[in-house]
Amino acid sequence: MNSTALKTPPSYAIASVDHALRLATVLQLEGGLTVTAAAERLGVARSTAHRVLQMLVYRDFARQDEERIYRPGLVLELAAHSPSRTAALRKVALPYLERLSATFDESVNVSIRAGETTRFIASVECQRALRVTSREGMVFPLHRTTTGMLYLASLPDQELRQYLDRHPDGRGAQRRSVLQSVGQARRDGFALNLHRSEKGLVAIGVPVPWDGSELFAGLSVSLPSTRYDERRVDRYVSVLRSASTKLAQHLAAWGLLTNERTVRQ
Repeated sequence: MNSTALKTPPSYAIASVDHALRLATVLQLEGGLTVTAAAERLGVARSTAHRVLQMLVYRDFARQDEERIYRPGLVLELAAHSPSRTAALRKVALPYLERLSATFDESVNVSIRAGETTRFIASVECQRALRVTSREGMVFPLHRTTTGMLYLASLPDQELRQYLDRHPDGRGAQRRSVLQSVGQARRDGFALNLHRSEKGLVAIGVPVPWDGSELFAGLSVSLPSTRYDERRVDRYVSVLRSASTKLAQHLAAWGLLTNERTVRQ
C-alpha cells in the first residue's frame, strides 16, 4: 500500500505484531519507555510488554539504558521534532481526550504534523461495539487528516500548491477536492474528514493553539460514517474548541506554548 492510499484494517490482525509496531512508534516519537508504561499503553500485562520490548532490543529497534528505560535503537531514527515535547503533549492531552470521549461517546485523538505527514500520538476509544479503533502510532499524508488539513490551511497559497504538486492526489478532481476542503477549513477554523483516511470513517478536528515552531497539533473526534449527522457538527466543534483552548492554557503553564498559532481566517 502506498502512502496516499486509503488504509483498510487487516482481516486477520496479529496482536503481537501490532504491539511491537506501536511500541516502536512510541520510542521513535517520545524517546523513552519503561516496561510498566509500555504495558499501560498496550493494555497488556507487564510480562507481555517486557517480551515485546526484548524482541525490539534483539532486532535493534530499542536498547535499554542503565536505568532500565527502553530507548530508540539503531534502526529507529528520532523524528525531527523534539521527543520530549511530543511526550509532554501526549501526557497533558490524555485527560482531555478521556473527557472528550466520555462526552461524545466516540473515539478521540491528538495528532501532530511531522513533515508532510500527520502522526497520531494519542487516542482514547469509546466503549461502543461499533467504534473507530485507536489511531495511535498511525501516519497519513497531511491532506488525509483533519490536523493535516488545518496545517495546510495555515500555509500561504503558494506553499499549499507546492505541497499538492508533490503528491499523487494533487492532480485533477482530487486536487480540487483537497483545495475545497482546505478552503473550508480556512473559513470555518475546523476540518471535516469524510472518508479521506479510511473508508467508512468520519472525523472532525480543531487545531491546538501552539507556538511558531514545527510542532503543529490538533484534536479530533472519529466516528463511523453510519453515526455521522451533519446537524451535530456544530456541537462537536464547540466542545473540541473548548477543550483545545484549555489544553493550550495547560501547555502554556508547562512552558511548552509561548504564542498562539491558529488557522488563518
